[in-house]
Amino acid sequence: MKSNPKFITLEGVDGAGKSTCIKFIKKYLTDKKFNYFFTREPGGTVLGEKLRDILLHDVMTPETETLLMFAARSEHIHKVINPSLKAGVIVVSDRFTDATYAYQSGGKNVETKKITILKNWVHKDLKPDLTLLFDLPTDVSLSRLKSDGDLDKFEKEAAGFHMKIRESYLALAKKEPKRFEIINSNQNINTIEKEIYFALDKLFL
Repeated sequence: MKSNPKFITLEGVDGAGKSTCIKFIKKYLTDKKFNYFFTREPGGTVLGEKLRDILLHDVMTPETETLLMFAARSEHIHKVINPSLKAGVIVVSDRFTDATYAYQSGGKNVETKKITILKNWVHKDLKPDLTLLFDLPTDVSLSRLKSDGDLDKFEKEAAGFHMKIRESYLALAKKEPKRFEIINSNQNINTIEKEIYFALDKLFL
């Protein structure tokens, strides 16, 4: 089924269960017979995946981190996202620029205006049609992370960092309520699935 190409992004605190929720989204799009493509940030391209490994594990200044995020994003947009959308394909990205505002600005105090300058340079005309924000209380997210043996440098940060990430995401959602759908990830899996399907129905139907 040829669909009106939409750009959907998935955001949220670490430990919010985005990986599980991706399965629901794939099932929804498959059942609707939509042509879709899943990708992720940082990553999505050969260069982006190399930068992802550096970004998730190497220590660097927040400014360097921000610049590398947008370097990977620029490659991702030009080689994957824009060509897919132009071909009529729905693109779903696990994280996008909202993550940079939340992690590098909210979590690491990079000035918001600097991120906005980079955003306008790299993708002034590209904006998600829908952003699913998977929200979770900080104590619950940290408890879930502890059960995961292989954590990246962001996941290893102290509770205060994760709290600032959550606050930043909720502030972004408050500014753009029409784009964001907040999914309460601290519910049973069937309720979460219903909330995701409802948000997707609202976008497509």
